[in-house]
Amino acid sequence: MNGPVDIEPVVDAASVDTLARTMWGEARGEGVAGMSAVANVVLNRLDMPERFGATVEAVCRAPWQFSCWNRNDPNLAKLVAVTAADARFASALRLARRALAGALDDATFGSTHYHARGILPRWAHASAPAAEIGHHLFYNDVD
Repeated sequence: MNGPVDIEPVVDAASVDTLARTMWGEARGEGVAGMSAVANVVLNRLDMPERFGATVEAVCRAPWQFSCWNRNDPNLAKLVAVTAADARFASALRLARRALAGALDDATFGSTHYHARGILPRWAHASAPAAEIGHHLFYNDVD
């Protein structure tokens, strides 16, 4: 009898696409590390479905959570139209597949929130950053 066979998990194409667009929309200028960190935040939020949503789509597209999806974001049209012909989006797609397959380390230490350096959202006043990646601060202690 043969031993157990590792089977690569099936990753939903819509989830990959939504996660990749979120990563690209939020951190395309931050390179692989920044886009991976955004993926970490989404995955960490998936671990709290009662608070953030039970699917990638619900987490990423929740109103006012990831600004790239906000109707008033000037880059929303670019986010919707980007294709894998864009090198950064192609990279985001690869990273999203890895993240959803459980093959992406969490450089944010369990963070569920982040913001760009230079601003201080109300929710961050009582929190300490768990990580600083590129131009973003990541938090794992936000109530």
